[in-house]
Amino acid sequence: MTYSYDCPLRWGDMDAQAHVNNAAFVDYLQEARVAFLHSGPPAMRDLLDNGVIVAGHQVEYRAPVVYSGRPLRIELWVDQVGGSRFQLGYLIKDGAEIAVRAQTIATPYDLEANALRRLTATERDFLSSHLEPAEPLRPVDSTKITFTGSGHLHPVRVRWSDLDSYGHVNNVRYYDYVQEARVALVADLMGGENGGRWVVVRQDVDYLKPIDFAVEPYLAETVVTKIGTRSVSLAAEVRDRAGTRYATARTVLVADQPITEPWRSSFSRWAVA
Repeated sequence: MTYSYDCPLRWGDMDAQAHVNNAAFVDYLQEARVAFLHSGPPAMRDLLDNGVIVAGHQVEYRAPVVYSGRPLRIELWVDQVGGSRFQLGYLIKDGAEIAVRAQTIATPYDLEANALRRLTATERDFLSSHLEPAEPLRPVDSTKITFTGSGHLHPVRVRWSDLDSYGHVNNVRYYDYVQEARVALVADLMGGENGGRWVVVRQDVDYLKPIDFAVEPYLAETVVTKIGTRSVSLAAEVRDRAGTRYATARTVLVADQPITEPWRSSFSRWAVA
């Protein structure tokens, strides 16, 4: 059974290209997910209040969305239910057009014990009642990357407002951090020249460890994994200065024109061997 949620837009959700920023869609997924859990029995609201963490997002961007007074329709269902995790699927629709397809892997968490836990029978029953067959997302390059510090490095500063009700950085903000590092990389490569218009068509994030507020910045390292005719694939890691890893990401960018040889040479500077 599919759950539907109408998500209003905010003017501040738009980016420099005058359409909704890719990270804002992850916020919309969260709004739908929270509403879905609140639609269930009290045990599902308790799950949200007492601890449920996101282990991963996979987001496929199909069409740009511009601001309007019309809410986006989000259709949500359960892809899989395991012993200690579940996977949600989503469609975000702008009118009749599919703008985003996405998946979220989540797991219940005991905040007092500071440990993962198994789903209860009530939680499992509610989630299972929304099971629907899932159409796989388009594959993304998943070649294992070892980040050595030789990639593009960018400091990531956590804002106090980035924290969620659990006291850690909210999962949505990780997309902001990866985005800040990506924008810095492209700006450094282009050296102020017009590099054309780039759009994100796919972005996956795996959450390895909660990020806490800190005065000292964390570090995002970004490398280029593939250069196509019009597309560039990136991999990123967010870590602290001591080397503790908090998240990894995969991003696919597509340009509005073929990648020139000077651009290709610039991107190759940060390519993994």
